[in-house]
Amino acid sequence: MKKIFLLVLILCLFLCGCGKKNNVPINDLETIMKRGYIIVGVRDDTAPFGFKDEKGNYIGFDIDLAKTIAQALFRDENKIHFVPVTASNRISILNSGEVDMLIATMSITEQREQFLNFSRPYYTAGQAILTRSSSNATNLKDFRGKKLIIVFGSTGEEDLRANAPDVEILGFKTYKEAYNALKAGKAAGIMADDTILMGFAYNDVSVKILPKRYSQEPYAVVFRKDPESLTLMNKVDYIVETLQTTGRMNRLKEKWGL
Repeated sequence: MKKIFLLVLILCLFLCGCGKKNNVPINDLETIMKRGYIIVGVRDDTAPFGFKDEKGNYIGFDIDLAKTIAQALFRDENKIHFVPVTASNRISILNSGEVDMLIATMSITEQREQFLNFSRPYYTAGQAILTRSSSNATNLKDFRGKKLIIVFGSTGEEDLRANAPDVEILGFKTYKEAYNALKAGKAAGIMADDTILMGFAYNDVSVKILPKRYSQEPYAVVFRKDPESLTLMNKVDYIVETLQTTGRMNRLKEKWGL
C-alpha cells in the first residue's frame, strides 16, 4: 500500500512539473510571445532618436528600430507599447520589469556591462558641447571656471569629470530641463551625446554644437542581466545584425538625418 501511495505521489509531482513547463514562460522572449506585444522603454525628449510629434505619437530613429523588432517578432510593427524613460530612471524601470528592453540612446560602458546586457551597437555617438551661438569657446578648455550642464545618469557626467575637473557641473533630470537652463543663462553650455544636442541646434539658431568630440558612445538595445533575458537579447542581436548587413540600418539613419 505504501509503495502504491509513493508511486501515485511521484506521478502527481511529475505531471505538475510537466504542466508548469508547458504553461509557464521560461524566458523573456517566451513571455513576450505569449503576451502578444513588446514593451519598450524609450526617450520622448531626444530628437531625432525618440520624441513626439504634434499629435503625441512617438517618432524617431529609436522608435523605428523598436517597431522593426516588433515587426520581426509578430509581423506587425504595432505590436508594441512604449514607456517613456529618462537617463536617470531608465535602468530602474528596466530592472523592475516594467519594460522588456530599453531603446533609449543608451551607451555601452564597462561599468554598465557589469549589471546590464547589451545588444550589438546600432549607432555610435560622441560627447560634445552645446553652447550659445555668440560664445567664443572652441573646446572644453575654454569652459574652465564656468558651469557646464549634464543630465543625471548620462555618460556626459563621467566624461566631464574625467576631462575637466575644474569645470563646475550643474545637473538636471531631463535634456529639456538642461536645454531650458542653458537658454536661461544658468550655465555656459551642455555636455551630452552629439546626437541628442543635434535636436536642439537644428531647431534653434541661438545655439551651436562645438566641433570637437570627447568620446565614442556606442548605442545598443539594453536588457536585464538575467539568464531569462538571454534568448530575447540573442533574437534582438540577430535583428540588429540583419538590419546592418542588408543596409536597412543605414536607410533608417538617412531618414532621420544621422
